[in-house]
Amino acid sequence: MESYQQPVQDVLQDLTTSAQGLTSAEAQQRLQTHGYNELKEADRDPVWKLILETFKDPMVIVLLLAAVVQLALGEVIEAVIIFAVLVLNAVVGVVQTKKAEGALDALRQMSAPSAKVLRDGVKQTLAARELVPGDVVALEAGDFVAADGRILESSSLRVNEGMLTGESEPVEKHTEPIPGESALGDRKNMVYSGALVVYGRGNFVVTATAEKTEIGKIAGLLASAEAKQTPLQRKLAAFSKKLGWVILALCILIFGVEAFRVWTGVETEDMTGALLKAFMFAVAVAVAAIPEALSSIVTIVLAVGTHKMARRHAIIRKLPAVETLGSTSVICTDKTGTLTQNKMTVVDSYVPGRSEEQYTEDPEQWSVSERWLMQVAVLCNDAHINQDGAELGDPTEVALIAYSNSKKQPYAKLRREFPRQAELPFDSDRKLMSTVHTIDEQRMLLTKGGPDVVLARCSHVLVDGEEKPVTPELLEGIRQQIEEFSDRALRVLAFGYKPLFTSGTITFEDEKDLVLVGLKAMIDPPREEVFDSIEEARKAGIKSVMITGDHKTTAQAIARQIGLMEEQDIALTGQELDDLSEEELDQKLERISVYARVSPENKIRIVRAWQRKGKVTAMTGDGVNDAPALKQADIGVAMGSGTDVAKDASAMILTDDNFVSIVSAVAVGRTVFDNIKKAIAYLFAGNLGAIIAILFALALDWVNPFNPIQLLFINLLNDSLPAIALGMEKAEPNVMRRKPRDINEGIFAGGMMKSVIARGVLIGAAVIVSQWLGLQQSPEMSIAMAFTTLILARTLQTFAARSNTQTAIGAGFFENKYVLGAVLLCFGLYGLTVLPGVREIFSIPADFGWDEWKVAAGLAAAAVTLMEVWKLTPWASDKK
Repeated sequence: MESYQQPVQDVLQDLTTSAQGLTSAEAQQRLQTHGYNELKEADRDPVWKLILETFKDPMVIVLLLAAVVQLALGEVIEAVIIFAVLVLNAVVGVVQTKKAEGALDALRQMSAPSAKVLRDGVKQTLAARELVPGDVVALEAGDFVAADGRILESSSLRVNEGMLTGESEPVEKHTEPIPGESALGDRKNMVYSGALVVYGRGNFVVTATAEKTEIGKIAGLLASAEAKQTPLQRKLAAFSKKLGWVILALCILIFGVEAFRVWTGVETEDMTGALLKAFMFAVAVAVAAIPEALSSIVTIVLAVGTHKMARRHAIIRKLPAVETLGSTSVICTDKTGTLTQNKMTVVDSYVPGRSEEQYTEDPEQWSVSERWLMQVAVLCNDAHINQDGAELGDPTEVALIAYSNSKKQPYAKLRREFPRQAELPFDSDRKLMSTVHTIDEQRMLLTKGGPDVVLARCSHVLVDGEEKPVTPELLEGIRQQIEEFSDRALRVLAFGYKPLFTSGTITFEDEKDLVLVGLKAMIDPPREEVFDSIEEARKAGIKSVMITGDHKTTAQAIARQIGLMEEQDIALTGQELDDLSEEELDQKLERISVYARVSPENKIRIVRAWQRKGKVTAMTGDGVNDAPALKQADIGVAMGSGTDVAKDASAMILTDDNFVSIVSAVAVGRTVFDNIKKAIAYLFAGNLGAIIAILFALALDWVNPFNPIQLLFINLLNDSLPAIALGMEKAEPNVMRRKPRDINEGIFAGGMMKSVIARGVLIGAAVIVSQWLGLQQSPEMSIAMAFTTLILARTLQTFAARSNTQTAIGAGFFENKYVLGAVLLCFGLYGLTVLPGVREIFSIPADFGWDEWKVAAGLAAAAVTLMEVWKLTPWASDKK
């Protein structure tokens, strides 16, 4: 049996201890057996290993080999440029990894530094790390709990366990055993490491320390949770492997063809020089095929997305999370504070004899019963709202005084008018609170508490200002109202009073023969803007799932109210989830919209179940208990008000703790992914055009139309600026009206491959025609013509790359000023290559002039015009 299921004496016996604690000798022996009460630090990869990891990418390996070859051939500039790009990418990757290694550190910092322990029958303060199972620890308000344990004594002990359960309301503790299986949040005779004592005092016997505590289990889950690659990372990795093999095969083929020509050619030809020329031809193809700046461009576009999200209250900690958001199919969200306002609010009242609440904005118009109900709610209450508007006290009591203020009956005025003279504080046994005030020159006992408890102590009911004896009819009406409130998942309090005819000290015996005044019902209401966001997510094909530590009834009521739970949907508790096999969970998964009273293990299981179905899953959370699931999810979303542990385990932080911001961030994520695809298509279409021109020249035994320095110049400088500018493109009109993309979908899906091929063929054709025209003058002129046509066509292609479905005019020619600026700047960069003293480096002969440039520019413009015409044909793309 678990400790919470056993009587205190049985727990002490199992732990071989007593209520007086352990002796120092026994504690020392157990310390040798169980070890220190602290979380162990996981091994971390050294920086050198992280750097080497970044060089595993097949495209990086191909580039690295190309750079080595260039260096061996004496082409130092080309080699240095490639090495610089690779080193920059490695540094960025290592920095991002090191920033993410903070979750377990934050967990360790949450451990209590000391504890008040009974050793040798004497209370003494020891370091929390020295606690062992069997120790008896004393608690009082303000203490952090230093280990997991079973309550031995409780005097109104209330503990905030929000860091484990996700619920902010303190839990009242008791010593009685709890039969059957119970969720962690319902184990009210236990305390857990890291929780905070907010009221009362008590003591407990330690049942678990270090990794065996609930926080320790979470640390284990956090270490075992898999860090997920984003869909784009997976697709680029898969594509890189394929591209690497294709490029290698192509280079071998080209070198083989050229070498064959050399061997079968004229005997007097310089064999070594010819083979070297053939090899350089193959290297040029590799340089042309690999978009060297792709990784950097993707990183920059993602960074742009982070700035857009920051303006929408979403702070991105890990750049790839921007793209992952755009792929999200499921959002697993907490309830409290994310879907709701995290603020208890009075939403209904009831006084016997009235069918509904009649409170008006003028307190003078209130009935006697309504006035009494408000007075008891405000006066029998310990909460305050200070001058700065800060709310101090129990959330339920704060809701009562805030409601009075909202009805233009300032609570402070009532308290000044009827000061408190005595009180009986709330405790878990009575479930009541009472205070004494003089009202209308009569000493009165005012009482509030649970409706069943207050009703049981009432002999009269206030009906239309008249005290009437309790009758079965009156009781039935009141109970029906309580049931109606409960069906709406509202928290209900009952209020009553009693005249006191003596001036003596009040006792618990005075809390009887009360006059019932009425009921107040409250709830943590949904955020108003959540309703539209849930619907927007649904239209975007995103399933919203509520995962909460709250009770099932309350969670269902909120879910139905905001439209998250539909007619055929179901709700499960953590216990009910544990009873399901993996197969049963997979069958029901898509119908489950609400999970209540869940554990950290439950949350990870839910995320993994969705991931088994191939769904990109986002998980929100704020507590320590959420951290493993946040790390396991494809994208973890922490609340800005949450714990450091949750934030460190997440990829994104919401500064306003609002579900609406998640949906808004998804829209940005989809746009960012669209823009990344546009940038990739732009780069590969240009590279394809260059390869087509090279292969055509090879087939016809023309001179190589480009040299490696020309291709590197285009790939690293001329192409980078337009690709980055495409990352600034506004959202497509249908961005939130289409389903999330399939994670198995290739990176060139959705018509992108057709677009790349069409644009590449048109660019290649323009370059081929240009080279042919140049060959009519000289081989050197053909290279200059081909280079100029390629650079101008690839630059002008930026306009066509803005959308696969809209023309540049349809998308708003002047909407993206970054594209206009990038094109102009690229023209300026090209202008540098034809300057005297520079043109020789780029193999542009002295007789290349305006006439040649106009021909090249005309061919480039014609190619781009045909790209725009292509979009209007039915074969252009898979329009969504």
